[in-house]
Amino acid sequence: MNITPYQFPNQTSFYKGKVRDVYGIGDNLLMITSDRISAFDVVLPKLIPFKGQVLNQIASYFLQNTSDIVPNWLLATPDPNAAFGLKCKPFAIEMVIRGYLVGHLWREYKAGKRQVCGVDLPDGLVENQRLPLPIITPTTKASEGHDEDISVGAIIEQGIVSKEHMEELCAITHRLFQRGQAMASEKGLILVDTKYEFGLYQNEIMLMDEIHTPDSSRYFYKEPYAQLLEKGLPQKQLSKEFVREWLIANGFQGKEGQSIPHITDDFVNQISERYILLYEEITGLKFKKEPQEDLTNRIYNNTIQYLKNV
Repeated sequence: MNITPYQFPNQTSFYKGKVRDVYGIGDNLLMITSDRISAFDVVLPKLIPFKGQVLNQIASYFLQNTSDIVPNWLLATPDPNAAFGLKCKPFAIEMVIRGYLVGHLWREYKAGKRQVCGVDLPDGLVENQRLPLPIITPTTKASEGHDEDISVGAIIEQGIVSKEHMEELCAITHRLFQRGQAMASEKGLILVDTKYEFGLYQNEIMLMDEIHTPDSSRYFYKEPYAQLLEKGLPQKQLSKEFVREWLIANGFQGKEGQSIPHITDDFVNQISERYILLYEEITGLKFKKEPQEDLTNRIYNNTIQYLKNV
């Protein structure tokens, strides 16, 4: 699904992100999750069947299961690929929280850094090791290019977010991560790290966008974790990391002068199957493949029908 933008009644705006298309509908937002896939801040040329449905339904599942911690933007899912909700005024940061020394945090640590985003890290840690306590390593939200690491203190000092709101965002982030880790543990998984986006709606903090999806989070399998860590072997992951690894193996990391390698139909099918597995393992629910033959019209018709009753 790589569609020409829809035109909806009472539409006030349109924004095309890497994966999601966002429509302003009156005072609300409609977010349609496409089958596009991105890696290294680049949208890959092939669509991945069912990926949009997977992401939208995982996000909806976790938003519903965390609404007791913090209110969120979601009001309804008029289509398996669509979400409708409140238009919030976003905070210009992403709240990244990490429970393990992996990915970007490991690369910084391996390079000799012992302070990341103002957080001190002890000596002697190894890749994939659990941190003494989860740490918050926020990033700026860049409209173009890469997000940049920033400390909680710098966010307050620069007036990006007020001290009062920042303290509240940190507390909510820890509670959401704790809930996500508990839900993952029940499914035999470890929620390693994730990011949250927040905004204000009528002066109340709200959780926005997606939550605990494989595009915004990293999961390990619990069962072989300790053995693999002890042997210094890579962890068995449940995320889109395998797509990044395939691209790296084929000479692409999004750097200047590099070309995206040819993605075969077989690899597209592998990615699609992996995303469906992600859905089932993360939620514990059976994935129901919705009709794909006329996906563009299906989404439009279901959404229009819903909007008539709003």
